[in-house]
Parts: sequence; C-alpha cells; structure tokens
Amino acid sequence: MSLSSTDKGLLTPSNCAVIFIDHQPQMLFGVANIDRQDLLNNMLVLAKAAKIFRVPVILTAVESEGFSGNITPQLLALFPNQTPIERSNLNAWENKELVAAAKSTTRNNFVIAALWSETCLVFPALQMLEEGYGVYAVEDASGGMSKAAHDAAIRRIEQAGAVSLTAFQVLLEFQRDWSRKEHYEEVMAVLKEHCGAYGHGIESTATMVQKAPASRSRQT
Repeated sequence: MSLSSTDKGLLTPSNCAVIFIDHQPQMLFGVANIDRQDLLNNMLVLAKAAKIFRVPVILTAVESEGFSGNITPQLLALFPNQTPIERSNLNAWENKELVAAAKSTTRNNFVIAALWSETCLVFPALQMLEEGYGVYAVEDASGGMSKAAHDAAIRRIEQAGAVSLTAFQVLLEFQRDWSRKEHYEEVMAVLKEHCGAYGHGIESTATMVQKAPASRSRQT
C-alpha cells in the first residue's frame, strides 16, 4: 500500500513491523534506568498497539533455557500462536532466522524495544540502519543496566540515524484521527488501562458525563 500525502514521515500500520527483543526475567532484573513495572506497562502498550492495528510482530529471546528465562507471559499471551525466535547472540541481527523473519514482513521500518539498550538494542539497530532500514527505538519499553548506559545507547543510535519514541506515541500515531472508528474502542481501552492520568481522565469523563460503568480492570 502506498503512503498518502498525509502519511509521509509518519509510522502507519502498513509501513512498519515491531520487534521485541529479550523481554525476559533475567534481563528485566538488570534494568536500572526505569522502574521495571513501568517498563512492562509500556511494553504492553506497544504490544497491544501492534495487535490492535495488525502490525507484524517478531518476538525473540536470548538463552531462555539457560539463564534468561522465557519471555514475560503477558507478552506471550498477546501473541499465542507465535513462537519466539531463540538466540545465543547478543546481536539479534546476526541471527539468520530473525533476519529472515524481518525481511518476510516486507516492511522497511522497524519499531524496536529491547533489553538491554546498550547491547540488544544498539547492535541490531546499527546494522539495520546500515542496511537501509528505518529504525524506531521505543525508549520507554527498552531498558539498560544504568541510566548512563541507556542514555548513551539512545544517543548512539540517534547519531547513526535512528529515531527514539515512546510506546504511547506509537499507539496514537497508528490511530492518529479519532474519527477513525475501526479500532477506536480498543485504543480507548488501552489508554484507560495503561496510560495513567490520561486514562483516568478518559474514564472519569465516561463515568461522570456519559454515565458509563467504571472499568473493572486498570493498570496503575
């Protein structure tokens, strides 16, 4: 599908794919630049955005049978029919199966979230940029072993041509226009559950003004 004049420069569900790299317990334990629960929440916003808008998703894990553990169950539950690509390499782009999966999407832009930023985000991002792909790093769904490590990783890939953004930004960039009703209710549900004060505001309006019943499930 060709881009319209209003799509140029923006991510759309038809021009990108999403790669989740190593969202596993042992890798999460090492994250120190962001609250771990916040990181998981942001990861779920990104994952649900991809699922709602039917964007191709690649899941990959490093040494899950060794020391890292399986991918977090909340992420696996969203894509139950997908088998994560197992790796031993820190650089996911050195894994032939992952490269083949990325190319099979026929997308030129890749939205990437990874643990840890200083290795598993930087290494594939740099090589993908060299091969001409657009790389969009989801900063708040990725994490490093320190704030300095994470920040340096983001600076390095930005200097090489990558773009940093947030999970919330990806969700709203896919939606873009509230008159688009196809996924409106699903997007609103994600905002209510995962997006803090903004989600509370949406629910307050719905319950107080529109007299809708309060949600029974919320991520705080």
